[in-house]
Amino acid sequence: MRATEYTDEYYMQQAIEEAKKAYAVGEIPIGAVLVHEGTIISRHHNRRELDHDATAHAEVLVIREANQLLDRWRLTGCTLYVTIEPCPMCAGAIINSRIDRVVYGASDYKGGAVESLFNVLSHPGLNHEPEILAGVLGDECSQLMKNFFKDRRKSRRSTQVAEGSALEMR
Repeated sequence: MRATEYTDEYYMQQAIEEAKKAYAVGEIPIGAVLVHEGTIISRHHNRRELDHDATAHAEVLVIREANQLLDRWRLTGCTLYVTIEPCPMCAGAIINSRIDRVVYGASDYKGGAVESLFNVLSHPGLNHEPEILAGVLGDECSQLMKNFFKDRRKSRRSTQVAEGSALEMR
C-alpha cells in the first residue's frame, strides 16, 4: 500500500500510539501526527511534564518539527491528526501555520477549541479555516484519557493512604 492510500483511521492509530507513549511516562495521553503528501513527517506526544514547558503539547511539537523539516512556517498541504480536540493555544498554532485539515478523535468538553467549548478554527474573520473531521477512532481516544485519569486518581489515593499511615506510625 502506498502512503497516499492510507486512511484517516490509519493515521489516527499512529497518533494513538504516540498518546500511549505519553501515558507510559505520566503525561496526559495526547498524541499527534502531521501528514504531508501522504507521509507522516512529524509525530509527537504531550511532553509538558518532561520538558517543564507549558507549550509542549503534541500539536505544537509536530508543528515546530514540520516547520524545520519543510523549511517553512506555512504548512499548507498538511493534515494534522490528534487524539483529542485541540485546546485554544493549539488551535491558534493550527491557524497560524495554515494547516489545511485537522482530524481529531475525541472531543474535549473542558478545553476544546474546535467545536466543544470554543470554535477557534471556524471563527469568522480569521484569515484561514482548515477543514475539520471529528470523531475518528473517538471511542478509543476517549477511553485512553478516561483510563489515564482513573489511574491518576487511584495513584493519588494510594499516596494519600500511605502518607496517612506514615503519620499514624509516629
